[in-house]
Amino acid sequence: MQTIRIKAPSSDTGREPGDRPSRHEDALPLLAGMALAVGAVGAVLALTDIDSPLRGPFTLFFLLAAPGGAIAATLRGLEPWGRIVASISGAVAVNLLVAQAMLALHMWSVRGGVAAIAVIGSLIHLLVLVRRLRRRTPTRRTS
Repeated sequence: MQTIRIKAPSSDTGREPGDRPSRHEDALPLLAGMALAVGAVGAVLALTDIDSPLRGPFTLFFLLAAPGGAIAATLRGLEPWGRIVASISGAVAVNLLVAQAMLALHMWSVRGGVAAIAVIGSLIHLLVLVRRLRRRTPTRRTS
């Protein structure tokens, strides 16, 4: 007996249901978790004013990753490289706007800047989550 094979849709990964993911697919969640940990350590080091040689690089990573990750989450429809460029550019723009606003209001401080970036990144992530939840809830029509 001959079996008929149905062509997979273009959004399919090309793997069979029982296949094991590749090493690159396994490493992506691990890298995301490590990035989250490095960013959190950077924010804690900056907010608590702990002297450490890692404070500068980890805080810089947090200042770029927090708004960059939030902006990347909003741009799910873009190609991967376009999304990366747009999120990094957006992160730099958010950091510059926060710094400019704090300098104009004579309120500049490292702790305040890190806290403002954390709040802005969290708000963007929250808006993305709310938008996704609204799309998933079924709408009821009453006649």
